[in-house]
Amino acid sequence: MHRLPTLFVPHGAPTFALDPGTAGAVMQQTAATLPKLRAIVIVSPHWDTEIASVGSATTLTTIHDFHGFPHALYELTYPATGSTEASHEVSAAIARAGLPVIEAPSQGLDHGAWIPLRLMFPQAEVPVIPVSVQSHLGVQGAYALGCALAPLVDQGFLVIGSGNLTHNLGDYRIARQNGGRVPAYVHDFPDWLAEKIMQRDISALLNYRQQAPDAVRAHPSDEHLQPLYVALGAAGNAPRVERLHTGVSDYVLAMDAYAFHPLH
Repeated sequence: MHRLPTLFVPHGAPTFALDPGTAGAVMQQTAATLPKLRAIVIVSPHWDTEIASVGSATTLTTIHDFHGFPHALYELTYPATGSTEASHEVSAAIARAGLPVIEAPSQGLDHGAWIPLRLMFPQAEVPVIPVSVQSHLGVQGAYALGCALAPLVDQGFLVIGSGNLTHNLGDYRIARQNGGRVPAYVHDFPDWLAEKIMQRDISALLNYRQQAPDAVRAHPSDEHLQPLYVALGAAGNAPRVERLHTGVSDYVLAMDAYAFHPLH
């Protein structure tokens, strides 16, 4: 089977589902290039648990876990199905890596999962296996989770991390009051990440809060960054890196997307 890339994609604000723009177009184009998939493993910051949890439902509900947005958003659904067999394989891979894991038979898809999937796979033809983040373990834990998922890449599983490379909603409110001026770190922080990713400097990436410019301002808490580390870890050692898209949405959300191509 053709070896798949792992992906990091932005999910932006919920309105990204209604106005996907250039970032959405790039995500759609990327999905169109992929070979037949056995299943999609997607990690979203909006499902956060104490230990790794794997969704094992065969029918995944669309969760509208946001408030105060246009009515049209609450009418959107994504008719995803799961796979009991595939979810067991995901759980087993995590367990083999020595990480605690449980299955969640009633878990649906939060907006961090269904919004990018609806853009990329509108026919919902591929089984989806959601996996939670453990935000209290930081990016080190997310990278370890990604490494645990790496063996699945050769089995036809597409691993997707969904988040944003900057995520400070307090700064969003300030930017709106200041005429929509984009803070400099919204460009500088993703560029620092890109440099370290291209250099395969995992040590610097794992210590980004001490080394990156305005790291804590870019992520007061880093659950929205952790899916990047899952995707990077799942690609194995020294993958070929493709920065698919850069851009900014809603003043403070970096909309970068990456493909990590495992080397043979």
